[in-house]
Amino acid sequence: QLQLVESGGGLVQPGGSLRLSCAASGFAFNYFPIGWFRQAPGKEREGVSCISDSGGRTNYADSVKGRFTISRDNVKKSVYLQMNSLKPEDTAIYYCARAKVFGSCVSPPDPRHYDYWGQGTQVTVSS
Repeated sequence: QLQLVESGGGLVQPGGSLRLSCAASGFAFNYFPIGWFRQAPGKEREGVSCISDSGGRTNYADSVKGRFTISRDNVKKSVYLQMNSLKPEDTAIYYCARAKVFGSCVSPPDPRHYDYWGQGTQVTVSS
């Protein structure tokens, strides 16, 4: 059974850090790019970052460049999102997703190009 499970969300003060994890199972993980997305209340889901199957290529939305870092461990079948210098506008539910077959990470991820999604983890940035 294909699964993606996010963890690591929580409440953090502005300027703080969180590390999200995405644990994958049920598919050949090392063959697929993985993306991170977020959705705030009343807003559309937006791409945050993606990483290629090998981990050699990454992309970020302009709003998180220089603050967020994506990485992956193909042995552990996991992808991580290190989030630093968090701002209140980063508050959202964060999702990881698997790219469609033959998909790639050549730009900040577009949700339409991803087919399997986790259940999400809440990130709240507030004082």
